[in-house]
Amino acid sequence: MILTTTPTVEGRTIAEYRGIVFGEVISGVNFLRDFAANIRNLVGGRSGSYEEELVKARSQALDEMASRAVKLGADAVVGIDIDYEVLGENGGMLMVTASGTAVRLS
Repeated sequence: MILTTTPTVEGRTIAEYRGIVFGEVISGVNFLRDFAANIRNLVGGRSGSYEEELVKARSQALDEMASRAVKLGADAVVGIDIDYEVLGENGGMLMVTASGTAVRLS
């Protein structure tokens, strides 16, 4: 499965548009991770645990989107957009959505 943010795949022709596909992940963040991140905010530096959670959620959203594209008979997803949103009370949840157009290449 080819996944790209561009509207085309270089060197390939889009033979058929199969539809818009999405992948969504909502991930909760636990108290210990929040506590460690708050301390890191006070002393400076990066929050490795939050970064890991973000990378994991983004990867899962892309995988889910690709899986839905396969079900439509696509072999690529073009024009991918990834969005991030904080949800829940006190921003305790992270939502990552990936969307794009499923296509069949010739």
